[in-house]
Amino acid sequence: MLWKGNWFIQEKSCKILALIVSARPRTQDGVVANGEASKIRGPTINDVLKELVDWLCTQLKKPFHPSYGIPTAINCLAALLKESVVKSSFVRVDGVKLLIPLITPASTQQSNQLLYETCLCVWLLSYYEPAIEYLATSRALPRLVDVVKSSTKEKVVRVVVLTFRNLFSKGTFGAQMVDLGLPQIVQSLKAQAWSDEDLLEALNRLEDGLKDNIKKLSSFDKYKQEVLLGHLDWSPMHKDPLFWRDNISCFEENNFQVLRVLITIMDSSNDPRALAVACYDLSQFIQHHPAGRVIVNDLKAKERVMKLMTHDSAEVTKNALLCIQRLFLGAKYASFLQA
Repeated sequence: MLWKGNWFIQEKSCKILALIVSARPRTQDGVVANGEASKIRGPTINDVLKELVDWLCTQLKKPFHPSYGIPTAINCLAALLKESVVKSSFVRVDGVKLLIPLITPASTQQSNQLLYETCLCVWLLSYYEPAIEYLATSRALPRLVDVVKSSTKEKVVRVVVLTFRNLFSKGTFGAQMVDLGLPQIVQSLKAQAWSDEDLLEALNRLEDGLKDNIKKLSSFDKYKQEVLLGHLDWSPMHKDPLFWRDNISCFEENNFQVLRVLITIMDSSNDPRALAVACYDLSQFIQHHPAGRVIVNDLKAKERVMKLMTHDSAEVTKNALLCIQRLFLGAKYASFLQA
């Protein structure tokens, strides 16, 4: 009946099957909970579950009903993914990627429920190693961070934080979470009045785990985190010649991502300290990278630095001037200039 008839019949067939599977007595060696030998012949429970997974994934790809196909599928998945055979079948048919587009901030009660059940599915999958590999190569983590930043529903925040707690020690998830600003988000969440004790405990554990992860990061990882978060300050690495000499090639990663963010900070920040540090760091890049002047010019940074030379803050104008001097004079004379 899953594949036949109208939507009403299909939906009820799916829900009844999911309820039967969830509520069934657990068996061992063919003996059910009341001690009687099972005499049922026909499709095994695993056959039923695999058929269910196929139907549910079909709904997520091309729902049979425009409004209820996807919510019905997610609702049943949230109940069924506790089963190991469902996890393995779902991952095997590439079902994890079908969940990712549904992880998005919600506004209505119906969309909040769909978001909660989708995140619940991801949380259940975060206990399953093959699924974690899929999550690591998708946009799942940035989407979950966006959700936890904007959601006011305690149950949504709770299931996402529990997912983070499961993932932060796996692979590169911890470093990604730091890059995405999760330590600051966790501090903000801890300051809110939550009634769920499990959520508060999960936030504390997640915060401790992220702190340990930050300690393990290299000096460039820490620098990159500082830049990507826009929280620039005169930490020791900025004026350490060894840092720039040893890490200058790291600035080339992801098409000079860190450099581009520094230039964006010059355009958008209202913090004089951040502007001053950004100018200084740009001047250091120009001095230490063999093609520093060319790269900075190609990224159209000169005009932005020139504007900062008339800034109200003396600290900003001083470092903007240093940057412009190094940009105009080039590496040959840059070593004679002092900040």
